[in-house]
Amino acid sequence: MIVAIDGPAASGKSTTAKMVAKKLKMTYLDTGAMYRAVTLALLRSNTDLDDYDSVCQVVDELELDIFDQGAKTVVRLDGEDVSQAIRSMPVTENVSAVSAMKYVREAMVEIQRNIGKKTNCVVEGRDIGTVVFPDAEFKIFMVADVKIRAERRLKELHEMGDDQSLQEVMADLKRRDKKDSTRVHSPLQKAGDAIEIDTSMLSIDQQVEKVEKFINLVREKNNK
Repeated sequence: MIVAIDGPAASGKSTTAKMVAKKLKMTYLDTGAMYRAVTLALLRSNTDLDDYDSVCQVVDELELDIFDQGAKTVVRLDGEDVSQAIRSMPVTENVSAVSAMKYVREAMVEIQRNIGKKTNCVVEGRDIGTVVFPDAEFKIFMVADVKIRAERRLKELHEMGDDQSLQEVMADLKRRDKKDSTRVHSPLQKAGDAIEIDTSMLSIDQQVEKVEKFINLVREKNNK
């Protein structure tokens, strides 16, 4: 069983996906964290992102592990816990470009599908319902006003000690939205059979409730 939750950055999909997974006793898979980990590896190795062969070599050699530890998602890169490091601004500024690379996406999708074969998952990202798990029974696309998304992201950054302005974060989100939705490989888009949830004025609990209701409705329909 796969619950696919897609949407732009800071739309609420990560927190909602975690809580839905916990309630349904399923595995939570944060695909965005996987791309961030790859981006961190490329930055740490000073790899030229335009050097295709070098990028492929780093991707082939890295050891990536992602798992739930209580309420926290732990990301290990070559044995090191990089759960905090992948949220840094340099990673945020480059992750869209790295995510757009076909070789990177193919490598990550293979990992994601292998995990999905082994366990029931709530998976969130940008192309889950369209590319990674196009046959997922439950597909949700989350959206929100860009200013509200920026305020959410700003709060996270300030908690990490990153002192940016609201205007800077809004501009970054708009850039990421454009890159993610216009990239050639696996662009951010709503699957034709996904329901859309606007989280602008919803609390996390309300978001989770809407997703749960949708899942229950689909289950009831299929059981008739």
